Amino acid sequence: MDSVSISEVTVFRGLMHGIRQPFSGATISPKFCSSKGEGSRAITSNASNTKSQFVYGESLATTADLGYKMNAVNLKNRTLISSVKEKLLLDAYDDEYGGVVVDHEKLPSNPNAFTSMLRNSLSDWRRKGKKGIWLKLPVEQSELVPVAVKEGFEYHHAEKGYVMLTYWIPEEEPCMLPGNASHQVGVGGFVLNRHKEVLVVQEKYCTSSNAGLWKLPTGFINESEEIFSGAVREVKEETGVDSEFLEVIAFRHAHNVAFEKSDLFFICMLKPLSDKIIIDNLEIKAAKWMPLVEFVEQPMIKGDKMFKRVIEICEARLRHRYCGLSPHRLVSTFDGRPSSLYYNVVDGDDNDASQSNCTADFY
Repeated sequence: MDSVSISEVTVFRGLMHGIRQPFSGATISPKFCSSKGEGSRAITSNASNTKSQFVYGESLATTADLGYKMNAVNLKNRTLISSVKEKLLLDAYDDEYGGVVVDHEKLPSNPNAFTSMLRNSLSDWRRKGKKGIWLKLPVEQSELVPVAVKEGFEYHHAEKGYVMLTYWIPEEEPCMLPGNASHQVGVGGFVLNRHKEVLVVQEKYCTSSNAGLWKLPTGFINESEEIFSGAVREVKEETGVDSEFLEVIAFRHAHNVAFEKSDLFFICMLKPLSDKIIIDNLEIKAAKWMPLVEFVEQPMIKGDKMFKRVIEICEARLRHRYCGLSPHRLVSTFDGRPSSLYYNVVDGDDNDASQSNCTADFY
């Protein structure tokens, strides 16, 4: 009866670390059975019964003929080699665009094993006509990043806990994978009380040209946060004042603002629900209620054409000569999820007009 030579299949050394016998020159008889303490990692065989061989819990082959060798030359059951080859591929699933997403929770921890599995997977995906490959590597496995880069993967984006890499397979086609996020989103809160005083702050850290400037509370929108709730949060964090979102008055679109990203900045009109100011000492130097007339007379405000226009729009809104945008929660059939559509209706039938806040007073 033939035996299985482990020295002839050293490619499996990373996968069979659960078998503690030395590899060099060792042979295992088909009657070999090491199931105690090894669970599904063991390779089992029985000469009198049809059995399945297992490595890491995956079936390698089902055969009643045990007369084979692992050198793929004198192999009677060729399904064994093909099954083993499948196990040497990375766990992944197809996306809806003809690409592949690698399961980052099932990545091998050994860089050598990862290298072999990645190369095999790329060959398999290329053979199957796949296109874009998404590979997410957690920070705990950062040693795999240079391996992937060496195999041709490119950086896509990074977060605190991972780096995302991509690979475009078709050489004759331009890469169609979407790029990383191109914009950052900021908000500014225009909070006006019944005394026509606007809530303003002085930032603790600013350029020398802006030193002493009283400005609106501003900040960035968090991930999965709405524009309107982000504006309310930023005002609360910086000044301690509770407020109610009313409308998006205007927004600015600028480019190459930070790290070559574009910037969307939404000016939001808010109604104050409290008056007491408690500043955030980490980033705010001072905050106060300032008369609107005094606020717009600041040299920096008067000299800035864009900000001057923003104030003019806010004043026009107070006189009901302008109408901003209010959020309305709607569900789209494209994804079945609720989202915010910002609009206001000035003219129209009674049902549409009832949705408008254009006639509402802020005091």
